[in-house]
Amino acid sequence: MSAGKFIAGFVVGGIVGAVAGVLLAPQSGEETREQIKEASQKAYDKASETVKEIQEKAETLKSDMAQKGEELIGKIQGMIDKQKQA
Repeated sequence: MSAGKFIAGFVVGGIVGAVAGVLLAPQSGEETREQIKEASQKAYDKASETVKEIQEKAETLKSDMAQKGEELIGKIQGMIDKQKQA
């Protein structure tokens, strides 16, 4: 499952759950709208936080892969140089 699909499912599930809970609670319309607003903001904040964490992990992974790639290129270049000398 891709990270994008996971995040989309997470956000949609959170919003649907929050809205269903608020709509089924016995209260006035104004209170319901306020709760929907708060729940939507919390879901948005949580999704934003999750996206930032995924982006940070992706950046770390990208950096690690670039470093390992450079190391591999250096080793290959060393092997080539040895072959040229032999």
